[in-house]
Amino acid sequence: MKKACLLLFFSGALTVFAQELLWKAGVYSFFDNNEFSGSSVQTSQTMAGVHLAPEVGIAWNRKFRVLVGIDLMHELGSEKMFAFCDPVIYCEMDAKPFRFRMGAFPRKDVLEKYPRMFIQDSIANYRPVMQGFFWEHYSDIHFMNIWLDWTGRQSETTREAFFMGWSGKYQLGIAYAQHFGYMRHFAFSLKHDDSESLHDNGLLLTSLGVDLASLAEFEKLDVNVGWSVGLERDREDRLWHRPQGFLSELKVEYRGLGLFNTYYKGNRQQFFYEKHRSNLYWGDPIYRSSEYNRSDIYIQFLKNKAMDIKFIYSLHFTEKNIYHEQALYATFDMNNFRKKTRKHLGELRIKN
Repeated sequence: MKKACLLLFFSGALTVFAQELLWKAGVYSFFDNNEFSGSSVQTSQTMAGVHLAPEVGIAWNRKFRVLVGIDLMHELGSEKMFAFCDPVIYCEMDAKPFRFRMGAFPRKDVLEKYPRMFIQDSIANYRPVMQGFFWEHYSDIHFMNIWLDWTGRQSETTREAFFMGWSGKYQLGIAYAQHFGYMRHFAFSLKHDDSESLHDNGLLLTSLGVDLASLAEFEKLDVNVGWSVGLERDREDRLWHRPQGFLSELKVEYRGLGLFNTYYKGNRQQFFYEKHRSNLYWGDPIYRSSEYNRSDIYIQFLKNKAMDIKFIYSLHFTEKNIYHEQALYATFDMNNFRKKTRKHLGELRIKN
């Protein structure tokens, strides 16, 4: 019996060590200065920090992976060594046309296609790890996915909360249709009182567009127009608020110089923002304005498999004023994954 157990143990150990050992070294640094003095819908602030995000793991059959790591973030100028420390541990299956992740994994790899109306830039800086699952069916030009992000485990001080979302894109020649949606559930803590109420919020955006980059030999030449519909309610008053609006996007990039322009016209969003702020909403609060245009003028200094350095100067037109923003991002990312990040993540993502 003992010999059989030892044989089973060593067989299992040899099987594990026979698998491919993986490692990943990631450093992400950001500097974002917002100038919104006098605005009633956005706040002036400077966000600056650096993330260290190493991962190690094993893979087998080049389709299945288990990875463990950590995301450490230091805010520049802070006396604290780390502002937060998020564990990263997840299993992944990537067998085209399907991909699946479950656990605590980097958010940027799966949700950065979402427009800022849904997820603002600072979420990537301060909530870099997604906790839940992500499933996707994809090809080189199409994708559809569903996901869950558990953002609050109920306790005496923390309210139960999660996001559930779905998105997709279908392309036919130069034309395409895309859709983004999510639902926010924001419930009670264990010691809830009359000051807490349960919220259900949803946001949908459906767009039609054309991608002309391949015809004009541009890195990007893309325009789309769409309509957004929000559903917001506080279950205490049982009233639904349904903000709707028009959203357009224009993306142009040639030899590292680019423009990303977004325009919104419609109802004011985030009805309960003053009460719950970022606890309830992760979209950009500037969409509480009924008309808003943002023009990102950027320079892509360097972009390859290991390094990405980008400077953005943004002009925000709203409330009959022009506000300014400057941002610099630098990313270093290396790994020994035999199966590189898929082509569609680079070509189909809608960058924030």
